Amino acid sequence: MSVGPAAPHDGDAARTGPPSPPAGHRPVPSRSIATAVVAALAGLLFATNAQVFAGDEDRHPQNLEDLARVESARLERLEAENAALRGEVRGFLGAEEKDPEAGPAGRLAAQAAGQSAATGPGLMVELWDAPQQTDGLAATLPPDSLVVHQQDIEGVMNALWAGGAEAMTVQGHRVVSTTGVRCVGNVLHIDGRTYSPPYEIQAIGDPGMLRDSLLADPRVQVYLDYVEAVGLGWSVRPAEKLALPAYAGSLTLTHAQVLNGPGSGA
Repeated sequence: MSVGPAAPHDGDAARTGPPSPPAGHRPVPSRSIATAVVAALAGLLFATNAQVFAGDEDRHPQNLEDLARVESARLERLEAENAALRGEVRGFLGAEEKDPEAGPAGRLAAQAAGQSAATGPGLMVELWDAPQQTDGLAATLPPDSLVVHQQDIEGVMNALWAGGAEAMTVQGHRVVSTTGVRCVGNVLHIDGRTYSPPYEIQAIGDPGMLRDSLLADPRVQVYLDYVEAVGLGWSVRPAEKLALPAYAGSLTLTHAQVLNGPGSGA
């Protein structure tokens, strides 16, 4: 007896037809759940960091201009703290200054080192860049000839010292033996700060002697030639009373030392 093909069941017929959409959601494997949780936590961490460091640009600037601004503000704060500490130290040294022998010598040494404020008659000198010009001699000269340079400022300072200056400031900074004045282009660097022209130099001393020494100095005469030729800025004014602040920086000297050891070459 032959056996014919069995009648298909309902479930078999369903498998042979086109697939139908699932009635419910497919179960998500456990690995997919773990990946989603990690991604969510990472996103939360990134968002938290962005909020925490949103204002971090002020503490860690990303360009030189902002860095100079932040460091200049920090330097001003440190100098103010240093000046306050020096004032406290001067209070403790008051007894020594009353000594008739040590007092005058101590005050003279403090003044020479710029540790005490100074007042008296003197001279004020200003220098600034020449205006841009499209004709005449200035138009044929390089741009560097139209700006105030480091040697110009140093020439004025040295001439004032030679004329008997007792104390001096540049841009309000008291000049001492360790003061350095540097110019990069038309920007002046002094005591860790930067300045643009005009540059002002004040010196206490006899105004007539200071002026005569200033105008007789060869380097100043060269600058005055450019004042006439291209319009560099120049102003000299006597003052009946100048008040120069004490030096607020550190007098501690730092220097390199030769290393004695392997590879030092000693």
